[in-house]
Amino acid sequence: MMDERFGLSRRVSLPGPLGLDGGGMLSPVEIAYETYGTLAPDGGNAILICHALTGDQHVASPHPRTGKPGWWSRLVGEGKPIDPARDFVICSNVLGSCMGSLGPSTIDPVTGRPWGMAFPVITIRDMVRAQALLLDHLGVSVLRAVVGGSMGGMQALSWPATFPDRVRAAVVIASTARHTAQNIAFHEVGRQAVMADPKWRGGDYRDDPPAAGLSVARMAAHITYLSEAGLTEKFGRKLQARANGIEGAKSFGFDADFQVESYLRHQGLSFVDRFDANSYLYITRAMDYFDLAEEHGGLLANAFRATAARFCLVSFDTDWLYPTIESRHVVHALNAAGRAVSFVELHSPYGHDAFLLDAPEMNRVVDGFLKAVA
Repeated sequence: MMDERFGLSRRVSLPGPLGLDGGGMLSPVEIAYETYGTLAPDGGNAILICHALTGDQHVASPHPRTGKPGWWSRLVGEGKPIDPARDFVICSNVLGSCMGSLGPSTIDPVTGRPWGMAFPVITIRDMVRAQALLLDHLGVSVLRAVVGGSMGGMQALSWPATFPDRVRAAVVIASTARHTAQNIAFHEVGRQAVMADPKWRGGDYRDDPPAAGLSVARMAAHITYLSEAGLTEKFGRKLQARANGIEGAKSFGFDADFQVESYLRHQGLSFVDRFDANSYLYITRAMDYFDLAEEHGGLLANAFRATAARFCLVSFDTDWLYPTIESRHVVHALNAAGRAVSFVELHSPYGHDAFLLDAPEMNRVVDGFLKAVA
């Protein structure tokens, strides 16, 4: 019996093959994942949690590299909306990532070297298909629910569209059914920052990664996760304290004079210690390619016509990365398809990152919805 407090961390090599939207096959398919709780005899208590762009499988257990608590430990745990005492919780590292699942940093058995840029370009739907292989391995035929925020929300939308008979409910938080031109533009800035770093070397950097480029990419992306009000409240135009004891003094140079500059530099530097640059390129490209309507004849409602799943969508009023209007587009499509859907916009000063932070109202919404589909 596993320890429900920390989950059970595993890595499995599945024979596949896994067909990809871009053509070709992957076999075998290595997936790193964690489970919490116990699968019920009838298999009806499984909940799949899908992580965001730079997330991982450590949803409610300490991160092995940083030691920080699981990224959604506010939502998953004893007495919380997703409770291992009741639910069999699964979270896998997505295809293309760098925390144990098959991706560009994985050794290609054919060459004996990391895949690098020879790894095939993947999509959100490819990630979902890989998760389905994992569920087959675990003996889960139907999910009680699939839950995700941001890129995880894209997967949560893709699940009932791709496997309409395998999902009873979907919870989609701070997400979208397709990337806008602005979303793509921000990602392209990040990718160019990585590829412009001389250490990138066409993706073949081994033990000397393009840390400077990846750090800048993270800094640019991190701005989109926050709100102007939140940044102003936390930092405003406050200056950094200097080592010489002079506080609030401008350097008249290009050091991090402002506290917000220092904050972003810290975010960038800490990110390169735990994430792979090539994975960043591949996953951002998968997000940019995501367009659920395009996958279903150009009409978003078509994506949901074959499923009987119930949906819950949550947005935040200060999220300008995936604003409320994007959730409303999905709600309108679900209504057109005749699907049952609940929707709420919550207030938060934290922008897009609100779904990862202390959000008791979000917890109440998710808790109520999941109890209704129990």
